[in-house]
Amino acid sequence: MEFIVYISLFGGVLLLLYGIQLVGEGLQRAGGSLLKPILGTLTKNPLSGLGIGTLLTAILQSSSATTVMLVGFVNAGLLSLRQSMGVILGSDIGTTITVQLISFKVFDYAVLLVGLGILGMLVFKNRVRQDLSKGVLGFGFIFLSIKIMAESMVPLRENTVFILLLGALGENPLTGIIISAIFTALFHSSAATIGIALAMAVEGIIPLKAAISVIFGANIGTCATAITASIGTSAEAKRTAYVHIVFKMLGVAIFFPFIEGFGNIIVRTSTELPRQIANAHTLFNFVIAIIFLPFLGPIEKVIRRMVPDKISLERFGPRYLNPHLISTPELALGQATREVIRMADIVEEMLKRTIDVFKNNDRELLEKIEDRDDDVDLLDREIKLYLVKILRGSLTESLSKREIDILEMINNLENIGDIVDKNLMRSAKKKINRGLSFSKEGMDEIASFHGKIIENFDLSISAFTSRDADLAARIISRKERIEEMCKELKQAHINRLHLGYKESIETSSIHLDVLTNFERINSHITQMAYPLFEEKE
Repeated sequence: MEFIVYISLFGGVLLLLYGIQLVGEGLQRAGGSLLKPILGTLTKNPLSGLGIGTLLTAILQSSSATTVMLVGFVNAGLLSLRQSMGVILGSDIGTTITVQLISFKVFDYAVLLVGLGILGMLVFKNRVRQDLSKGVLGFGFIFLSIKIMAESMVPLRENTVFILLLGALGENPLTGIIISAIFTALFHSSAATIGIALAMAVEGIIPLKAAISVIFGANIGTCATAITASIGTSAEAKRTAYVHIVFKMLGVAIFFPFIEGFGNIIVRTSTELPRQIANAHTLFNFVIAIIFLPFLGPIEKVIRRMVPDKISLERFGPRYLNPHLISTPELALGQATREVIRMADIVEEMLKRTIDVFKNNDRELLEKIEDRDDDVDLLDREIKLYLVKILRGSLTESLSKREIDILEMINNLENIGDIVDKNLMRSAKKKINRGLSFSKEGMDEIASFHGKIIENFDLSISAFTSRDADLAARIISRKERIEEMCKELKQAHINRLHLGYKESIETSSIHLDVLTNFERINSHITQMAYPLFEEKE
């Protein structure tokens, strides 16, 4: 009999964890397009952050997921530490919604929810409706798991050892907090740990005092995921993870001496033990939010002292490709776009400084430009790998189009970087090694042509960033004029050859190569504008 009990408990716990995962994935994907504008409304007002954190966690169904996302946003520079603090307090309130739902007597409808969820996933073709159905299926699994665990625990009501163990946890809350914190860290979900306590409560085999210690431990254990996510991030992102720990640890420290009084208050909120446990979880997080909200400034100062800025030379790498956003394509593609713009800034820097190499025969600058192409290649590779991971999730038609546009953009940027590095810098080396100089007229023409290319490059990046189809059309319309200008400048160079200009004769092949490569670069710039132009059509 005991073996069957353990098997049922094991299966129930796994089903609970899977149900929580399905709810999070389904609702997150269904509401993913809303996350960006929600976050865009963040201000320095802690109350708005509190509300947004509550709403965001209601969508994600996990305060750990919200905190991990915040760590990524702070690391990417999208949010400040102060902004994230209010959201974290809100997320702690939002995560109690799941427990509140579980605490109601909906177990008899679990199979119905499972059936509706599966039916919706089979019938609906619309991606949002499918994701919502997945969320319904997840809730069905959660409720079903509670029912399974509750029924499997019936024999434990007669188990003296088990009853004494739970009684000891009630008498020694610190032990209960530690055990609960460990379980929650392993499960990566406070809702799962408290869900198990609710299953026990359904059969009346856990005292309220022991359940409260489980709640306190679950709130501490949920910080483990954020700490893991902060490994390898900036100091500011680490501070966000530590803020979560400070809120939870201080909150438990404040409540712990008054656990008896807290229990007496909770008893008055409901006559049913499962509801009392859910209410204790909600009240705990609501009260610590009210306590800490006025003191975010001083807490921020303490956190900054705890996690000082590191003064070190960091290895070059992606700055915005947050792996924790992969499951939310809308946000992940937004981060990929930011990394593309960063890549474009590097390519533009290479292209702009190219003219100085030719003007001044600057070998040191030439080598720096060559080194920067390695950075461009690295970002090209990392962005592609990031996009491949996003493909594993579900993308809407518009998001798929956006992903293709990003791929085309980085391919063109990488090609421009290669032309600068392997062609233009090679020509510059020949010029420097041979001690040659362009004629004044020739150098002025190259500089003028270079200016037109830079102007087009800037327009193309602006069009990509703002999704401006009219600006893209303007870039494409200039392509023919650029080609005509290149021909005119080559003819002007040939005319100088006929006139016997010494500098023109000595640098002829280099001069023509430079003009040709600038024209090639403009072709790639134009290619970057075509996806937006096609959207307009």
